Amino acid sequence: METQEYKTKDLGEAAALLERGVKLCRLDRYPRHIMFIFEDSKATANVSYLYYFGKLMVIAKAYNEALQTLKDRVFTLMDTDP
Repeated sequence: METQEYKTKDLGEAAALLERGVKLCRLDRYPRHIMFIFEDSKATANVSYLYYFGKLMVIAKAYNEALQTLKDRVFTLMDTDP
């Protein structure tokens, strides 16, 4: 069975998804951006919807930690050869 994926290049949305416990599968590197690939589920769609419409409530510390985790992953990816 093939797992569906949810892709976003929005760091804020990716941090919201991570903070809510959505599984981050990988990061894909492109010449001009990074794509965050998450496991697609109803929870993923719900978090994304709430995030974009300004209705998502998060724990600030957990959200900040998720942002830092993603930034660390991005910088690690950028340090590798293309």
